[in-house]
Amino acid sequence: MKIAIATRDFSTVSGHAGQARQWLLYDLSQHRAGRLLPAPRRVELDKGEVLHVFADDRPHPLDGIDIAVAASAGDGFVRHMKQRGCEVLLTGESDPAQAITRILAGEALPDPRFDITTTLCKLRDLFSRH
Repeated sequence: MKIAIATRDFSTVSGHAGQARQWLLYDLSQHRAGRLLPAPRRVELDKGEVLHVFADDRPHPLDGIDIAVAASAGDGFVRHMKQRGCEVLLTGESDPAQAITRILAGEALPDPRFDITTTLCKLRDLFSRH
């Protein structure tokens, strides 16, 4: 399983997943319960690779992820990721490692905090191509 977390400066879970350029990618395919988490790979997207504008017309650095985690995301982003075979989890957890630990333990993530940009994205998504 591969989990990508949208971040701000690779240190805190970021909101507005569709615009996020910095992601932590955890490849958990070899991970076993009770062991330390593998170090994540840092993925910095170019402007044209930001998922909000990416046209799915070529390979993407986040191809193959199973779960995307962020503090907020618009409906268009969620639909786009579902088409890519990825589930989106939104959380109020700010620590990426803590979010991964909770997911692996089967624990619920804290509810996302209110984010005005999500409301604006919902309005924008009414006219989105996704």
